[in-house]
Amino acid sequence: MQIVSNTPLVGEEDPDIVAKQFFEQIGYISKGADPDIPYNIFAEFFLKHPSKAWFVDEISTKLNTSKPTVYRHLNKLKGFDILEEIQSFDEASQQNKKAYRLRYGNIQKAWNFVEAHLKVAIENYGKTVEHLQKLIDKQRKGVE
Repeated sequence: MQIVSNTPLVGEEDPDIVAKQFFEQIGYISKGADPDIPYNIFAEFFLKHPSKAWFVDEISTKLNTSKPTVYRHLNKLKGFDILEEIQSFDEASQQNKKAYRLRYGNIQKAWNFVEAHLKVAIENYGKTVEHLQKLIDKQRKGVE
């Protein structure tokens, strides 16, 4: 995930514009790249049906794209902690398979989860930097 200085998009009324810009800001959609597949995966499946668990086969068929492409985008969203992977019964194949759904069935709640993980990560970076500074100070004292 990338963190960039930004202005909240609260003045925009079109949810597609807000979502696309937000997804670019966090690095889910690459600037300059074709946003259709990653955007449609998230918007058409997880935003429009937030509590449904989706199978990769369903997504790839409906978007007419390959399973590896779908997995690449789902893994990116899982890495952000926005999606969760669950086991769900697939009626088509009559077996339990991996499925993906929006965490908590709500984008705002999912994002709160992301923020909590980011806060812990930033705090840990801070502890590492503090430790690094102590090591540098200790090393310098030994040289002086």
